[in-house]
Amino acid sequence: MKADILERKADYIGITGSVLCIIHCLITPMLLMTTSFFQDDQLRIGFLSLDYVFIIVNIIAVYFATRHYAPLGIKRALWGFLILFAFAIVLEDVNEIFEYLGYAASAGLVVTHLLNIRQHRLNHVH
Repeated sequence: MKADILERKADYIGITGSVLCIIHCLITPMLLMTTSFFQDDQLRIGFLSLDYVFIIVNIIAVYFATRHYAPLGIKRALWGFLILFAFAIVLEDVNEIFEYLGYAASAGLVVTHLLNIRQHRLNHVH
């Protein structure tokens, strides 16, 4: 029963996770520079580790979104953007280009999840 609910909501979970990740990535540098709240190393490390939570949320969302009904092109796009997203997030401290790659992959996940939702509606798959 829970797997069925996850399958129906997976695209929405993926969209939410990706959008929250983009927001997190945009506001974190501003918060680090403008507030003393993040001067505590433990708090800063905990806040920054949200990146890995977003990776896990997106893995679950893509898995359940592609498990049964997604067309092959959408399956490949979701898994491709997910791999690119995870790769970029893990390596974002290595080079600035990975940060931008993460934004692009996150946007790609959002768009592809939206396409998957549209495809399900067109085919009346519930």
